[in-house]
Amino acid sequence: MGETIMKKELKLTINGKLYELSVKTKTLLIDLLNNDLGLTGAKRGCDCSSCGACTVILDGKAVKSCSILALQADGKEVTTIEGLSDGAKLHPIQQAFINNFAVQCGYCTPGMILTAKALLDENPKSAELEVRKAIAGNLCRCTGYVKIIEAILVDRGNREA
Repeated sequence: MGETIMKKELKLTINGKLYELSVKTKTLLIDLLNNDLGLTGAKRGCDCSSCGACTVILDGKAVKSCSILALQADGKEVTTIEGLSDGAKLHPIQQAFINNFAVQCGYCTPGMILTAKALLDENPKSAELEVRKAIAGNLCRCTGYVKIIEAILVDRGNREA
């Protein structure tokens, strides 16, 4: 006898758009985003919340989408990297990463940017130590973090102006 697959209804807003979906109860948020909706900015990395490549913003907080069930996002707002730009106009934190050469291979970049955005939205005057602590859960194997931290601090400075 086959296993019964449980599905539940889910309503959530992703990048400003309301979605009403039927999902398997064990579907992870990253799988919903990547596989069901084609939003591939959140990257599958370690599958255990250690690398930060899958980071999205959930109700204003940076979270690892590989460790959250899609159903836990029911009624909430999700922002992915795809939702930051306004058409061809990049969000200031995205532009800061480009201007400060904080992008190498790009695999960690969406998670780094979303982590930085959540931090600076909460505290636009975050000190360097706060920036370092915020991105501690996001691994980069290319840049050594110096340029990433500089980009975040530059964006912070732009927000203060």
